Amino acid sequence: MIDGIEYAIAAALAGVLLGSFLNVCIYRIPRDVSVVAPRSFCPECGTPVRWYDNIPVISYLLLDGKCRSCRQPIGIRYPIVEMATAILFAVTTLRYGWTLATLKWMIFESLVVVLFWTDWEERLLPDEFTLGGTVIGLILAAFVMTPGILGPLFLPAWKPAWQSLFNSTIGAAFLTGPIWILGVLYKAVRKREGLGFGDVKLLVLVGVFLGLENGLITLFFGAVGGAVVGLIFVFGTKKSFSETELPFGSFLCAAAAIVPLVNR
Repeated sequence: MIDGIEYAIAAALAGVLLGSFLNVCIYRIPRDVSVVAPRSFCPECGTPVRWYDNIPVISYLLLDGKCRSCRQPIGIRYPIVEMATAILFAVTTLRYGWTLATLKWMIFESLVVVLFWTDWEERLLPDEFTLGGTVIGLILAAFVMTPGILGPLFLPAWKPAWQSLFNSTIGAAFLTGPIWILGVLYKAVRKREGLGFGDVKLLVLVGVFLGLENGLITLFFGAVGGAVVGLIFVFGTKKSFSETELPFGSFLCAAAAIVPLVNR
């Protein structure tokens, strides 16, 4: 157990450091800015951030959440992403051990963390993470079994890698097909977007990593979470449902992050 805790601490440290880079992706990719150059800068005054002001979480606390140069507030999202990534990595390691499966789920958690925030802040689910993540998920499926019973059921004599890829393919197809059709019908009837195509590509990513069964669990809890928050928002702001636009992708990402940690 001690070794497990030590691995979890190491994973948390890696997570908080990677979380700092994920923050760069969240801010820059929707704005078509390179994630490599220039180095970190204040989005308000443009001043480059000194290395000692760029230490994850700690620098935010020492600076009281403000830029050293212009004293404008730094978004609370930055430490939240860093801490959330650290926690997700630690729990993943405790759940799966120091294995290739842990690497797979760390990659998945990183993808959904970025997508959660880009959709929440910009109403955007970048292809770099949905489609790019899908390709990564298919590659990893050949080495780490995608959850599901259909692969072993329909391909019992096939190698586990092919059963896993089958689970990924079925998960992506059955999660996205009906949802895409519902979105098209909703738009035809209501004359407005009900589900963006970015959400469909996000479901492809979810299906490839989680498989059909866990993907359906993710879809259910994402929809329930979005509905509950939507109702609270509508009644709290006195706005009508037609005036309310919530990032469904963010709720899907939140559910997707939790599912592999509690259900294999």
